[in-house]
Amino acid sequence: MFAWAKSELLRLKNTATWSLQGWISTWRNEKSLRQWFAVNVLSDTLAFSLDLTSGERALIVALGVLILAAELMNTAIEETVDYISTNHDPRAGRAKDAGSAAVAVTAIAGGLAWLVILLG
Repeated sequence: MFAWAKSELLRLKNTATWSLQGWISTWRNEKSLRQWFAVNVLSDTLAFSLDLTSGERALIVALGVLILAAELMNTAIEETVDYISTNHDPRAGRAKDAGSAAVAVTAIAGGLAWLVILLG
């Protein structure tokens, strides 16, 4: 039992390390992640400055985090496609565009949440 727990803790440590490496690498190389992070700081500041319910604040913060997650996944798709081949292929373009669209759809969800909260 102790060996199993030790093994799982090591696996958790490795996972956290790799995740942090992914964040740092993307932060350094992708301006979009830094831009979405700034949008999140502004959005969260506004959410905690206005008279919102805890649920409304949680929704705004969670959707902001999802935008960052979508941007990280989009970067992973772009990096993978670029690694596999430098040749132009319409499938590669579609894969990259789909990743970008995922970020846009997530951002639209965040914007719509703000609209519903402010107008509701």
